[in-house]
Amino acid sequence: MVDIKVKTFQELTLQQLYDLLQLRSEVFVVEQDCVYQDVDGKDQKALHVLGYSGQKLVAYTRLFKPGDYFEKASIGRVVVRSHERKFKYGNTIMNASIEAIKTHYNETEIKISAQCYLKKFYNNLGFIEVGEAYLEDGIPHISMLR
Repeated sequence: MVDIKVKTFQELTLQQLYDLLQLRSEVFVVEQDCVYQDVDGKDQKALHVLGYSGQKLVAYTRLFKPGDYFEKASIGRVVVRSHERKFKYGNTIMNASIEAIKTHYNETEIKISAQCYLKKFYNNLGFIEVGEAYLEDGIPHISMLR
């Protein structure tokens, strides 16, 4: 069971900010061996969806209203701690994120930039591929819409 919290940047506690940056770094930089600028100046505009198991942050996404990242509402930085993936927290955090976009932005169209190897995961959540694959930070990605 995951406890979901949706917060603006200003509502995040220092501990929550530290935890989400640590989780993103742990997966996107260390696990995926990808050197890139994670702290990109966009967190301040985002809604942050945090998934906790007990006191530990196990899943996270950030959301943007239309025009703040893409022309459509978007979900990014989708991450689940590696040893927690077996519990399907990816589905939980994505469903909570889709719902938060409806609730906070009154939007149903969502665009994501998905790592290609996760296409089927996102297909199962109602996203479909748009266009050709491209490299982002050295990792194959594809645009997807829901």
